[in-house]
Amino acid sequence: MRRLTPDEKARYAREGYLCLEGWLDPDWVDRLAAVADAFVERSRTLSQSTADILLGPGHTPEHPMLRRIPQTVAFHPVFEAFGLTGPIVDLAEDLLGPDVRFHHSKLNFKSAGGGEEIRWHQDIQFWPHSNYGPLTIGVYLTDVDDDMAPMGVFAGSHRGPLSRLRDDQGAWTGALSDAEAARLDASALRWLAGPRGTVTVHNCRVVHGSRANLSPRMRPLLLHTYAPCDAIPLTRIMDPVKFANVIVRGGPPAYARFDADPCPMPPDWGAGEYSSIFSVQQEKLG
Repeated sequence: MRRLTPDEKARYAREGYLCLEGWLDPDWVDRLAAVADAFVERSRTLSQSTADILLGPGHTPEHPMLRRIPQTVAFHPVFEAFGLTGPIVDLAEDLLGPDVRFHHSKLNFKSAGGGEEIRWHQDIQFWPHSNYGPLTIGVYLTDVDDDMAPMGVFAGSHRGPLSRLRDDQGAWTGALSDAEAARLDASALRWLAGPRGTVTVHNCRVVHGSRANLSPRMRPLLLHTYAPCDAIPLTRIMDPVKFANVIVRGGPPAYARFDADPCPMPPDWGAGEYSSIFSVQQEKLG
């Protein structure tokens, strides 16, 4: 297990994110990338999205345009082993403490030549918890340079205000409004590029997003969200999902911990109604 240094832990607490270049063992990256490639190849046979492959606009067999594999741990044993027992669980424990709950996972592809923009947003409003401990750990399965739409974060924004992620009429958009985005401190923006195996971590309140991928190279980013066990989910959006909210380290909490800062709530999505941030933002904002 690679432990974080005291400086890395302090940086996460202060800035709300980490970018650990080449952190993941190459053997794990090879195994994960091979599974991701197999999903891409299977997508060539599809003309519409399935439960495990969400297609993007313009998808063709010759030019696959994948948005996401949702809930990766539910769809392949390599993803399952990595998300529930792999080295990133050690990393989650290092930041969250001994009792850790897995919440969900996904693989965002950002296909070459048009992978869609993800507008500035915060995560916790999509799946509120009783406190703001949850974090998301990302793994780059290929080298990601500045032309490939790496994730961008606003350092320190986890200590700032929480957006409602709604428009002026109160409709859910899944993104900061233009006015909110204009108030962000441009000097705090960090683009998290890095070589294959780079691991990113961001707190659930950090403002983050990414540009459209206009490069000729696909940018697969594997993401897992973990929470301290005393952060209790406040919605049932993950109830139907295999392995969602299972404890992967330690045990259940004796008490729930509540943050004094209230969290805006998402729409009351019914079972199967929410697919991805891609569809939410593209539908509402174009």
